[in-house]
Amino acid sequence: MRFEYEGLKKAARKIFEAQPFTPKEAADITDVLLASDLFGIESHGIQRLQMYINFIDENAIKLSNRPELISETPLSALIDCREYMGQVAGIAATDMAVKKAREHGMSIVCVRMSNHFGIAGFYARRMALEGLLGICMTNSEAIMVPTFGKRAMIGTNPIAVAMPAEPYPFFYDAATTVVPRGKLEVYIKNGKPIPDGWGVDSTGKITADPSVVEGCIKTKQGGGILPLGGAGETYGGHKGYGLGVIVELFTAILSGGFTGDIVRSMPNIEGSCQTYIAIDYGMFGDKSSIERSFSDYLSRIRESDRADGETKIYTHGEKEMLAYDDRMANGLVLNEKTAGEVRGLCIRYGLDPDEYMIKK
Repeated sequence: MRFEYEGLKKAARKIFEAQPFTPKEAADITDVLLASDLFGIESHGIQRLQMYINFIDENAIKLSNRPELISETPLSALIDCREYMGQVAGIAATDMAVKKAREHGMSIVCVRMSNHFGIAGFYARRMALEGLLGICMTNSEAIMVPTFGKRAMIGTNPIAVAMPAEPYPFFYDAATTVVPRGKLEVYIKNGKPIPDGWGVDSTGKITADPSVVEGCIKTKQGGGILPLGGAGETYGGHKGYGLGVIVELFTAILSGGFTGDIVRSMPNIEGSCQTYIAIDYGMFGDKSSIERSFSDYLSRIRESDRADGETKIYTHGEKEMLAYDDRMANGLVLNEKTAGEVRGLCIRYGLDPDEYMIKK
């Protein structure tokens, strides 16, 4: 089902304001949430709204706290989110990284004791929109089973990179697992089996049942999602596993926070960690020339020889921009269960669902 973007945005803002978040915080959280839907990433979009409200109800997101600046240098900063809303600390850290990079050429800002913060790509893209090369990483609750293992020890641990280019920015945002956990949730909601090679059960054997994999993650009794590249080393699963550990290094280890095997292992505490890196590539030459060179290279990739039967080669960010245009014109895509969750939250907070959930 498709629903108008503006109506869902207004509903989400009002629901977040009712928690209560400040109007700016509610707007920022909503922007991060719906950016995912606009880019066609259903797993991290408004289908997460119910999860955030559950976290608030359970005091996993602690509204009595506020993020705190722990340390700072001209090139760096460390923020303790103090278990407040991840998007609030994320936008503050991004904007701090942008300011420092403009003044000193580059910067790195780390956040610890955070919560789920949406898609990492939102923050990398925010830096790119300021004329910088943006990089964002986050660890998460352990769901990745290391190569040759059967117990989840590493998070989905996405890496996002964004860079200005024409006719649209370069925009890469991907988990270091085969898929993020949100994809399991979507398959469960739709009652569909997952493709072979996405996840394993508690014995380490591949399973097509998303509920089994999700159950393994929740109970922490073995099983989980496989690293990028899949099981074993034949297709490079050990490389995805290594990338996941690198994200743990840049996020949890540098910030002094929780690694993925500890994140969300205690009642009502998540404790994920994020890192934001901003680079002013003008340090290396004329910015316009660098952007033009990159744009030309991406163009040559798109125009290179296609495999038999294929009609188009995409570069990272192109599909997201196409999805953005489609969703703005034709509405956001919600499955039936997510639509029901949003409707239920509207009723809970005194909103008329029909006023905000306008079908396209």
